[in-house]
Amino acid sequence: MLREEALTKDIIGVAIEVHRELGPGLLESAYEECLCHELSNQQISFRRQVGLPIKFKKVLLDCGYRLDLLVEEKVILELECVEEINDLHKAQLLTYLKLSKLQVGLLLNFNVPIMKEGIVRMVL
Repeated sequence: MLREEALTKDIIGVAIEVHRELGPGLLESAYEECLCHELSNQQISFRRQVGLPIKFKKVLLDCGYRLDLLVEEKVILELECVEEINDLHKAQLLTYLKLSKLQVGLLLNFNVPIMKEGIVRMVL
């Protein structure tokens, strides 16, 4: 779990840097592209739009769920550009954590004046 803590700290630093440069008001896809660029610059590995199947009666089914980013195969990132993070966003990340059997996830809402206000960390 210590590895995930250090990693989430690094990810948050990257998100703050991206937000500092761009500010709020852009599309989620723009923040995703810039976040990936910065993660690459910091040599932090990630995968984008990772398929997340659902296990139903011992069968894995592709129901179209995608993780925005999976960082170092340990931390799920869900990016948002919304007025505010609500319970539905949190429930979605919690479900993704359960389905993936991962323990740590970050919700990053870039539509805020200060990035710290747009970060939710969830741990199972």
